[in-house]
Amino acid sequence: MKQGVFTGLLIVITYAVSLGFYVWMGTTPPEAIFHAVWKGGPVVSILMALILMVIAYTVERIIALNKASGKGNIPEFVRSLKQDIDNGAVDQAIAKCDVHQSSLAAVLRAVLERYKMLSKFNVTDREKKISEMEKAVEEATVMEMPLLENNLVAISTIASISTMVGLLGTTLGMIRAFAAMATSGAPDAVQLSLGISEALFNTALGIFGGITGIVAYNVFTSRVDRFSYMIDEAAFYIIQTLGTGKSDR
Repeated sequence: MKQGVFTGLLIVITYAVSLGFYVWMGTTPPEAIFHAVWKGGPVVSILMALILMVIAYTVERIIALNKASGKGNIPEFVRSLKQDIDNGAVDQAIAKCDVHQSSLAAVLRAVLERYKMLSKFNVTDREKKISEMEKAVEEATVMEMPLLENNLVAISTIASISTMVGLLGTTLGMIRAFAAMATSGAPDAVQLSLGISEALFNTALGIFGGITGIVAYNVFTSRVDRFSYMIDEAAFYIIQTLGTGKSDR
């Protein structure tokens, strides 16, 4: 599914769910906490939709990054691959990349395939071999990194705007509370406090959405950084080993 279609469907579905839940909260007893949240105004439904979007993106990123991790333990895979390279078993290393099916394996497989092509055409110049294999890493990384970083911008955006939307809802609620007092005559401290507490539910939901988005973004960014580091470290070792001809038999 294309990214734009996925995002569009997610917005429609999450808002429909949050709107339905918002309407249901209005039917709860007046003393219930859900009823108090409902009185926070229609911005509450938008905030709930933003929270649901963060949850949906989080689940999607967990699934995607687990898939990008491939089959089996990555450090063991890298060690096994390095042993094959040291022994000159390039074809065996390529086969292991095919089995592992990770983003790391895809990049390293591109390096090994480029090395085989250079060997086929009898390219012996060390600088030329290293340059070509580095290009293979760059090309493969360009293909893999968008898959790893997908939807991180969306999570970051939601984390940034969620608190602001919450403050907007709070401001609108405060305006309604004071406007009602202005038309009712003498100030009523009880009614004013109730109006303010209802408005502040928007702030609470906005802060919750912001915290959730920030935590999710930082966790996934750290995982992507680790992927990137492992790719660079393993690719550097393989390029240097193959480029110097230490693995040739």
